[in-house]
Amino acid sequence: MTAPVFVVDQLADTGGEFVLDGPEGRHAVSVKRLQPGETVVLTDGAGRWAECEVLAAEGKDRLTVRPGPVTEEPEPAPRITVVQALPKGDRGELAVETMTEVGVDGIVPWQAARCITQWKGERGLKALGKWRATAREAGKQSRRVRFPEVADAATTKQVAALLAKADFAAVLHSDFEHASTSLAAAELPAQGEIVLVVGPEGGVAKDELALFEEAGAKAYVMGPTVMRTSTAGTAAAALLLGRTGRWS
Repeated sequence: MTAPVFVVDQLADTGGEFVLDGPEGRHAVSVKRLQPGETVVLTDGAGRWAECEVLAAEGKDRLTVRPGPVTEEPEPAPRITVVQALPKGDRGELAVETMTEVGVDGIVPWQAARCITQWKGERGLKALGKWRATAREAGKQSRRVRFPEVADAATTKQVAALLAKADFAAVLHSDFEHASTSLAAAELPAQGEIVLVVGPEGGVAKDELALFEEAGAKAYVMGPTVMRTSTAGTAAAALLLGRTGRWS
């Protein structure tokens, strides 16, 4: 799918013409400068999409298109969710952006014990909003029609409950003295849910790791080096997407 992607609230087989306006229409007309005869994709971000022919561009924010049939992209298998410990500064948005680009299906912000960043009150809601907006924009940029779901921030107990329900649960671990397995050699399911935990810069605390292992997760490493928290999830997800055949 190479045509530019734009998001609409609802997508239905209505036939006839459709007007894209507001911020999405402004981006199409004033930034992309789309012209009649070009092709765009409209999606609801939840898997429904339609290829459309541009009929007219009017003013600064009004694009009229003729939609083709609505298609439903099937749910990916296996589904990959990354539990991401909160990084400092804008590295959280960087992690969300790159994980969206490679194809992660779900992202769960995690307030780990060693996180310096704290999501509390209005600040936390604002930060969560930024993560969700980043996933949306990165989904459009990477031509996805099913954007990753960014969940509410989770506690360690909530992460453990998520791991307990997974078909494959992994914790990326930077303590090479702890018994760990290579993620590249792990036996992966063909269906179901893969949940991958990425700790903070200071690593996953011993009591957190113990709770996760009790829930059925295992510790894994990706090689002899230690990656930053904003990089590790993207690298690990890319490895799993290749090994499960989703990139084939």
